[in-house]
This record gives sequence, C-alpha cells and structure tokens, in this order.
Amino acid sequence: QVQLVESGGGLVQAGGSLRLSCAASGRIFSMNAMGWYRQAPGKQRELVARITGGGSTNYVDSVKGRFTISRDNAKNTVYLQMASLKPEDTAVYYCNANYNHYLEVWGQGTLVTVSS
Repeated sequence: QVQLVESGGGLVQAGGSLRLSCAASGRIFSMNAMGWYRQAPGKQRELVARITGGGSTNYVDSVKGRFTISRDNAKNTVYLQMASLKPEDTAVYYCNANYNHYLEVWGQGTLVTVSS
C-alpha cells in the first residue's frame, strides 16, 4: 500500500514563505505526475500545482510567480515552495500522486494559515 506523508504547513504572516514536502512510500514501481491541491473553508478543492514525471509543471493562475513545485525522483518526494503568501492562500493543502501507471493516492492534508 502506498502512502503520502505531508509536512511543512503552519501559520505564517502575509508576505512570508513556507515549504511543503510530500514523501511517498510503499510499493512504487513508477511515479508519474505529482501535485498539490488545496481546499479553503466553504470552497471546492482546486489544483494548485502539478509536475509530471518528466518535470513539466503547471500552476493555477493565482499562484504563478509565487509558488514553485519541484520533485526528487530518487526520494519519491514532491515539494511546494510558497512565497509572498496571502491570506487567500489559507487552506488545507493536499498532496496527490499518480503511480504504477494508473493508480492514485492522496495525502492526509496539511493546514496553511496566512494571517493579515
């Protein structure tokens, strides 16, 4: 069974930075796209950033230029470096991974709170 363990969330003031990490473990033969989603109170879960196995990335417009997604394939780990944080970035951030060609797994979520 594959698990994702997230870390790095917390409370930060507006304009500050945080780095989220998500490490995958278990029976992984191939790790494909990995991504970060977020869900704010009363809102639907949205894709924040995604990175393919080959390193191609895409971002939701609201975080372009502020967030950077990266991965360490040797460690099956994905990162989200968040800078210039805004109160509207407050949400539970979830890691997502597609692996072994057609399987998908979610992390438990980590709370990011940005105070004004």
